Amino acid sequence: MKRVLPILALVLAAAFPVAAQEPDADIHNALRRLKATMTKALNERDLDTIVANVAPDVVFTTMNNDVRRGPDQIRAYFHEMLTAPGHVVKDVKVSFEADALTTLYGGDSGIAYGSSNDLYELTNGDKFNIRGRWSCTMVKSGDRWVIASFHYSTNVFENPILDRYRSLLVPLGAGGAIAGLLVGGFLGWMTARRRRT
Repeated sequence: MKRVLPILALVLAAAFPVAAQEPDADIHNALRRLKATMTKALNERDLDTIVANVAPDVVFTTMNNDVRRGPDQIRAYFHEMLTAPGHVVKDVKVSFEADALTTLYGGDSGIAYGSSNDLYELTNGDKFNIRGRWSCTMVKSGDRWVIASFHYSTNVFENPILDRYRSLLVPLGAGGAIAGLLVGGFLGWMTARRRRT
């Protein structure tokens, strides 16, 4: 019986979630809930929930290099991109993954960073899977956590939109070369004809 108890204790300890054993587990669980709430709100275009979970002076740096400050500007940004006349994006679905636990500062602020796998559908019918990188600063406001800043970016040298334009350049370049040969041949024929007359 004495041998069984230590083994049973090890099995029970291993069965508990890692989150319960991590330092500041309550804070990290609250931040995980905030990430899940914001991801769901973005995917459902629930702007009320998005702006309800940001700080009054939040700074949002977007993938298209725009900077918006405050809830009203964030709401306006999503309106411009998704619903306003002439908008470019028809739909977007996001999935955020953190690279590590949030680094906490004093128990009332923290910085997280990670990657995202996003599907963009444009109004012209194009669809792109974008691998992004993000960083986020969160602060405690009363008894809950809110986002104070969010920065989103993607690789400007390797991404599906750039690949699409590269694929268009090859036939355009070939078409230009053929057109150049035809024009050159025509001009050469005209010059030779004038010399004969």
